[in-house]
Parts: sequence; C-alpha cells; structure tokens
Amino acid sequence: MNNHISSKPSTMKLKHTINPILLYFIHFIISLYTILTYIPYYFLSESRQEKSNQIKAKPVNSKPESAYRSVNSLDGLASVLYPGCDTLDKVFMHATNKFKDKRLLGTREILNEEDEVQPNGKIFKKVILGNYNWLSFEDVFVRAFNFGNGLQILGQKPKTNIAIFCETRAEWMIAAQACFMYNFQLVTLYATLGGPAVVHGLNETEVTNIITSKELLQTKLKDIVSLVPCLRHIITVDGKPPTWSEFPKGVIVHTMAAVQALGAKASVENKPHSKPVPSDIAVIMYTSGSTGLPKGVMISHSNLIAGITGMAERIPDLGEKDVYIGYLPLAHVLELSAELVCLSHGCCIGYSSPQTLADQSSKIKKGSKGDTSILKPTLMAAVPEIMDRIYKNVMNKVNGMSNFQRTLFILAYNYKMEQISKGHGTPLCDSFIFRKVRSLLGGNIRLLLCGGAPLSATTQRFMNICFCCPVGQGYGLTESCGAGTITEVWDYNTGRVGAPLVCCEIKLKNWEEGGYFNTDKPHPRGEIIIGGQNVTMGYYKNEAKTKADFFEDENGQRWLCTGDIGEFDPDGCLKIIDRKKDLVKLQAGEYVSLGKVEAALKNLSLIDNICAYANSYHSYVIGFVVPNQKELTELARKRGLRGTWEELCNSCEMENEVLKVLSEAAVSASLEKFEIPVKIRLSPEPWTPETGLVTDAFKLKRKELKTHYQADIERMYGRK
Repeated sequence: MNNHISSKPSTMKLKHTINPILLYFIHFIISLYTILTYIPYYFLSESRQEKSNQIKAKPVNSKPESAYRSVNSLDGLASVLYPGCDTLDKVFMHATNKFKDKRLLGTREILNEEDEVQPNGKIFKKVILGNYNWLSFEDVFVRAFNFGNGLQILGQKPKTNIAIFCETRAEWMIAAQACFMYNFQLVTLYATLGGPAVVHGLNETEVTNIITSKELLQTKLKDIVSLVPCLRHIITVDGKPPTWSEFPKGVIVHTMAAVQALGAKASVENKPHSKPVPSDIAVIMYTSGSTGLPKGVMISHSNLIAGITGMAERIPDLGEKDVYIGYLPLAHVLELSAELVCLSHGCCIGYSSPQTLADQSSKIKKGSKGDTSILKPTLMAAVPEIMDRIYKNVMNKVNGMSNFQRTLFILAYNYKMEQISKGHGTPLCDSFIFRKVRSLLGGNIRLLLCGGAPLSATTQRFMNICFCCPVGQGYGLTESCGAGTITEVWDYNTGRVGAPLVCCEIKLKNWEEGGYFNTDKPHPRGEIIIGGQNVTMGYYKNEAKTKADFFEDENGQRWLCTGDIGEFDPDGCLKIIDRKKDLVKLQAGEYVSLGKVEAALKNLSLIDNICAYANSYHSYVIGFVVPNQKELTELARKRGLRGTWEELCNSCEMENEVLKVLSEAAVSASLEKFEIPVKIRLSPEPWTPETGLVTDAFKLKRKELKTHYQADIERMYGRK
C-alpha cells in the first residue's frame, strides 16, 4: 500500500552549506546512531508507519456516490458521549459528579499593568501576570446554576434568545453552562465583529439581555445600544463600568456577580426550572461571515453532543491529566467544541489570549512569563495563521544563529524528517535540539489540533518536528458543529484532513462545472457532503439559505452541502483540493483556484498574507500582499531602495522586486503560467479581524478585500 505522503520529505528539507567531508563524517555518525536506536525501538513499539497505512474509512456500498464512514462506525454513527446524557446540561452534571473537586477553569491573576512607549511614539499596554487561579467542577456548576437562576429572575424565559459578546474567558463558559441548564438559547457573537454586524445579530435574534465585558461595553456596545431597541439588560462579567447618561432609558447594567447573588438568594426557594430536550436549540452561532453579513447557525443540544463525541474519539488517553489552553474565540465552533470535549472528560482549561500566549507575545512585559510557560498545556487548538506565524518566527531565529548552530539545527531537522517519514521517533534530537523550540508552548504539548482553514504541508511538518508532537488537522464547518474529519495522531502524512469522525459520514457529489466527479481515477473527487447527527438545524430566520445548503434523506438524516471540493485517498482519508467559491474562470476559459495560488505562496518568509484575485473579464491573476516588514526592508536595502514603510509598499520598484520572488516560488510550486499573479499591490497595513478584511479564524473576506482594493484592481487591470 502507498504511504499517501502528499509532500515528499526531500521537498521540505532545509538547505545547508557544509564541507562535503565533514558532512560524510556526520552522516556516518547519524547512521550509527540510527542503527543503535532502531533495534530497541523495533522490538518495543509498533511502527507508526504500519498504523498510518491502515484503512481508516470505507464506503458503505460499492456505488460511486456512496458515503464513507470511519471503520469504527461502519455499523452505525455515534451520537452520545455517555449513556443517558443527551443534552449539554446532563453532560456537565455527569462531569461534575465524576470530577467534583478537580480543577476545571483557570484564570491568571493580573499583578501589574504598564504603558510602554515605543520608538515610534505609540503606547503599548504591557501586563505582568501571576499564577493561575482555579475553579473546580463544583465551583463552576454552582456559579452557572446561580447565574441561570438570576437571569430567570431578570425575565429571561426558556427557549428565548440571550446574547454573549465577550472575549474568551472562564466567565464565557460559566454563562454558556447556565444557558444550557436553563434552556436559554445562547446567541454567540465574535468580540472582533464590527458594529453593523453586531447590531444585525442582536436585532435579528431580538435579544433582551446581553452578556459582555467592561472593555467591549465601553469600546463597542456603548455606540450601538441605541440601535438595538429590544435590549433591556446588559451583564458585565468583570465588574461594573461607569454609568452613562446617554444610555437609552430602560437599559440596566448589572455585574455577573450581582446576577449570581440574585440567583443564589432565590434558589433557596428551590423553584424548578425548565430543562432542555435534545432537539432544543442550544446555540445560535453567528459565523464570522467571509461573505456579507454573518448568518446565525442554529445548533441543537444533540448536534453539539454528536460533534464532541466524534472529536473526543480521535484524542487518545484524553482525561484528568490533560491541560488545555483556551485562547481562540469561544464564539468559534472549533474552540467551543474543543472546550466542551475537555470539560466532559475531566481536563482542566486554562485561559489565555493571543496577546499573552507566549513569553514573546505583544502584551507580556519583557522578562515576565507568557501563559504557556506557566500553564504548560498538553493540548492546544490553533488556526493555520497562528501556526504559520510560529513557523516564520522560529525560522527567522534559525537564520540569525551562528553558522555552527544553524548547521546543527538543519541536520537534526532533516534527520528527524526522514525518521518521521519512516514512522520512527528521535528521542535524542527531541531532548537536545528541539527542547528550546518546544518550550515556546510550555514544553508539554502532546497534541496540536489545527482547524478553521487549510494548513500548509511545510508548516505542519515543521510543527511535527520542532514541537515533537502530532499535529491533527481537522475539517468541519459551523454548520456541522466543527465536526467532519480529524487525522489520527499516529498519521504524520501531510496535506490531508483525516477520515470521517465516528459521528458522521461523508460523500462526494459530482460538480460538472469544475470538472470533479466521484468516478474520477485514481481517486474519487467532488463536493463534500456531510451527513449525521452533528449536522445543524439550519440558518436562523433564513429559510432560503437553509434549503440551499441542507437537505434530509429518505431516512430522515440531515446532510450539509459544504461547497468544498474533496478527494478520498485509498485508505479513506480526505483531502481538500478546491472550493467552489474560490474557482474563477479567466477570459480565455482556464479555471484558477485562488486558494491553491495563495497556499503555494503564503509560506514565503517575505509574505505575511496574500489574497489572489481574478475575474472572467481579464486573462490574468493579480494579488494583494501584506509583506513581512523585516524581510521587505532587507530586500529594499539589497536593491538600494529607501523610504518609510508606507513609501516602500507604495513603490512600483518594490512591487516588481516582490513579484520576481513570488514568480520564482510559483514556478517551484508547479503553478501553471496562467495561475501566477502578474501584478500585485503591497499593503503596509496587516489584515486583522479588526480591519474587517479577515474573519476571526483569519480566513480571507474576499468581498471586503475586493471593495477595499477596488482602485488598485482597476489600476492593475489597466483601467483609468
């Protein structure tokens, strides 16, 4: 059987310049070491390669349109974690009874905050943080119960909507558990959404109560409260902000602690509350909206439980010893599902943020410790943007090493890559060469799970090697509760997203326009259709879009049409090879996959981000590029170009220099001539969720980018 290695190790090796005689001697030592370590390894462990070659999913019948299922769920899809726990409140009750006094949610104490003036005059807020303070399962249960009761006293009724617009923190999860217990429908909104999108979500769901933070109330909600006529109560999770006279009459601000105290006082009466059933809506999750206004996805209790059941099955030995670091937006299905998986299995969750994650993070004062150094997590979820950033930062440091250090790192890196491709471990390299890199994330990570967007093979292999752990790629959508596929921990192949989870099945539907068919040889290809209990109820107040994206089969099972194009390998693992919306037909009739072009160029050290653009009225591809400031400045120096950062980015000469680098990389990546960008625009400003040009998972918002760069598009296509 084929090894299904999508990118050969030789193509991802780091290049070195070493004296051939010295290199020969080093290779001799390495060969000797390999033989000595291989003998005990061979007898003491089953080869990872043998496991990797096993069949992971099979079609349920011989028809081309047949669904693929995991080999562990061929006889029936899984839908429940624990017998009798068919709603989220029951899952939490089960976990609380089992892990009562064990740590669950942790938050770092803020010891000091300082304003640090930068050389350019900007002021950055820096923090010095202490240790984690922990709440046990029992503590969280009591706080959630009291908070839910307090909300009930404020007038929140079962099966009605309540919004949460807040950063990822312990109070977010406590509020969510309260809503699950009392059958309130939790409307989730990203903390980085712009005002119009927040107003749209709040008004569409007609919420009367919103849970938020003091900072978001002061910076975002304050300006839009008057545009949300149904709003009556605002609950701040971190203390009461100053009162504003311009607040509309009838809107009252409470603290979370006050609402919990209200609920605790009233709960003495032991008034029964309405409990959910599996088909009740648990969450209305507003997607970050890569196109237009965000849509609210209705997710039932049974949907979420099926999704986390499938995910948990792919994480071996998940339990009380595990520590998860929560820093991605809890309003994103990847983070919410990951934390629910941890909570249901007794893992503790320590909260963080992208600004305080590591020692080098932007808000951590120099000399003090980031969150990973203190928490030392064993499990972590990430989006490709964050992994790409880690990869580029480490490689920049490697390039700045002395010649001896760099050579040693490169030899160890290439040696480990070879061993990984054979399914073998490298304990000495892990201990001596990669220990420092591994310590960037605390040193104890045993599994990194990546989702939200495709991860490049180069970055995935780098994380495998330097962090000495599996990198599980997952594929799923908000509409499937984030569940679809996850790679097995012992499958170190790159470029794939794994086999279907035990909670769902996947089939490929022909897409004639794109030329993808489930009868294609050697591998079936087509639009990915996901079916199972994890497929959600549809879009809130949007019947037309629900009918377009979802359908029910003759057995009553729901299916989701994803719009993504996939291909099944012989072992039942899925590859994402295209996306319907990313495919553009050029004037001469050639089809260009914009995502493919971006993936081929994004890993260049010169590029922080890139968006390819094309339309059917023109014969070539153009691009918008966010260059890496350090690399671009160095390139300008070598070419004798001077100026401020903005002047360099607006320079035609600099555009041409960057275009040369892109073109060389595109040829190396085997892009067709018509796929290579002919003209580019350099952007001096990074694309962040706050700019509205990327989502919270850092997916490109193509429509917004097109609008933002409309004048440049016209310039690059020769219009005046």
